[in-house]
Order: sequence, then structure tokens, then C-alpha cells
Amino acid sequence: MNIFRLAGDISHLLAIIILLLKIWTSRSCAGISGKSQLMFAITYTTRYLDLFTNFISFYNSSMKVIFLAASYATLYLIYLRFKATYDHNHDTFRVEFLLIPTVILSLLINHDFSPLEILWTFSIYLESVAILPQLFMVSKTGEAESITSHYLFALGSYRALYIFNWVYRYYAEGFYDLIAIVAGVVQTVLYCDFFYLYVTKVLQGKKLQLPA
Repeated sequence: MNIFRLAGDISHLLAIIILLLKIWTSRSCAGISGKSQLMFAITYTTRYLDLFTNFISFYNSSMKVIFLAASYATLYLIYLRFKATYDHNHDTFRVEFLLIPTVILSLLINHDFSPLEILWTFSIYLESVAILPQLFMVSKTGEAESITSHYLFALGSYRALYIFNWVYRYYAEGFYDLIAIVAGVVQTVLYCDFFYLYVTKVLQGKKLQLPA
């Protein structure tokens, strides 16, 4: 494992911790897209079906368990525990526009036409666009709480760091996965406007508000 992969995993873990703490301490999931969290739960479930059949390392298995448990814990908090605070009126992104194309793409473009490989590929494609309902929700409300902004920044940083991980692995190991690279670049690009607003507003102590 290289430093970029480790830093990316830490950033990803930090994003999840920020999100769960935000919901639990405020007793509210206001401003959080349940649809994005559902997309992430589907992503991790389809990606980690090999949890008990393909052991790589204790670290790898532990991270899989953490991401799976955290994604379903988040869904529980949003849709059950603090359901009354869920802003479904603004969480209106049509997720079928994400699910159907990624299913079709995973069937057409994959490394091997086998069930586990197709599901893994589907998870890569879906993760690249899973944040769209959250970004759409922020665009509808016109603003985001600082803690939600920190969550989004940490999540976006995780994908950006993984790009450096792929560059490093290509030069150090001669390894590259074109599907993962392209999907990761797409996902990072989706965060670009948010990154700019985060640096120019949130880091200066201002509330993240989208320009009218």
C-alpha cells in the first residue's frame, strides 16, 4: 500500500465519521441526501460481496466491514431513527437516471463477464455518480451547513487522492485499471465546483451558499 491509498482511505473514513457524528449529535439528518446514502450502500454491498471469499489482508477486510456497517447505519439514522428530520422535499433527484445507465454500462464494459466482476464494475460506475443527489439537494436549497461541507470535502478528497494512487501504481508497479481510473476522474470532476466554494467560503469561516 502506498501513502496516497492510505491517505485516501483515511479521508474516506473521516467523511463517514463526520457524517455519522453530524446526524447523531444534532439528532437531525437535515441537509443530508438519503438517496445519495442509499446509492453508497448499494455501491459497497455490490463491491464487497467477496468479503468472505477473497481475503487480501486484515486491513482490507476491516475497511470493507467498516464501510458496509457505516453505510447501513447511516440509512437507519436517516430513514428510521431521525426520519422526522429528513428533508425529502428537497431530496428529489431521480436515482433511476443513475441506476439504469450504470447497470447497462457494467454489462457492456467490464473486465470479465462473470457475476462478481459485473457487480464490482457496477459498484465502480455507481460510486462515481452517487454523490449527485447530495449535490442536487445542495443546489436546490442554495446552501449547506459547515459540517455537511466538511463531509463533502473529505469525500471528494478521498477520490482525488485515489487518482494519485493510480498514477503512483502505474509508475511503481506498472498496474492500471482503466475502468476505475475513468470512473474516479468523473467522480472527482463532479466535486470541482464544490471544492472551489469550500476553499473560498467555508475555510474562511463563511457559510457555503451557492451564487444566485
